[in-house]
Amino acid sequence: MITAILNGYKRPHTLPEQYEAIKSQTIDDVDIMFWGNYHEDSMESFPSDVIEKCTSAFCNKNLGVWARFAYALNAGTEYVCVFDDDTIPGKRWLENCLETMKTHRGLLGCRGVRMTGDDYNMYPGCAYESISSGYGNEQPEPVDIMGHCWFFERDWLRAYWAEMPRTPLTRGGEDMHFSYVLQKHFGLYTYVPPQPKEEPEMWGSLDPSKYGEDMAATSRTSEGHMQANSYWNYIVSQGYKLVKDRQ
Repeated sequence: MITAILNGYKRPHTLPEQYEAIKSQTIDDVDIMFWGNYHEDSMESFPSDVIEKCTSAFCNKNLGVWARFAYALNAGTEYVCVFDDDTIPGKRWLENCLETMKTHRGLLGCRGVRMTGDDYNMYPGCAYESISSGYGNEQPEPVDIMGHCWFFERDWLRAYWAEMPRTPLTRGGEDMHFSYVLQKHFGLYTYVPPQPKEEPEMWGSLDPSKYGEDMAATSRTSEGHMQANSYWNYIVSQGYKLVKDRQ
């Protein structure tokens, strides 16, 4: 029913914890795939005992943050959930996504950003509201951009690859691209499922500050900021409708 795609880049130490979190999900029918994206300092450090339990692929070149959505084309299930390597889900997360799909069919994930102003530069200092694990959203919340993980119907990858940036991006833009093309081609929107403050089992990320704020984060790089800003302005110029403009 669901394929979980785990990513390897700079954090080989998180892979065992991620794998166990997926195996502990309340949904039984979960395939696990591992995408090893090249980084010279970590390629030899990923635990072989975990990799051997997954359907795994390694690349000898850094293909960037978009490549995992190409690897997702190999999933054989109705649903796919792509995880950043800093994201450890609660054991009811995939169940939560399936239930949310029944009422809010769209791109789902554990941390979303909803723009509140008209400054379309993502970094720095843009006006936005963050909807995230543990913040206490009791109902599905519409957002403009999704991060940390992406839960979707595999068939929607047709929209993802229907159009691409003219210049390949490696460090940003993949998250906003998915929301943009789903809205443009399928009329679907992006949501954060309910993540009640007192029910961490439903969260998509149990402790986002544990790994997500270390120096391995691609979003910390100046190149990542520039690519995200450039692509954000592009999709807005192409007619991407923000939540605040749809209400």
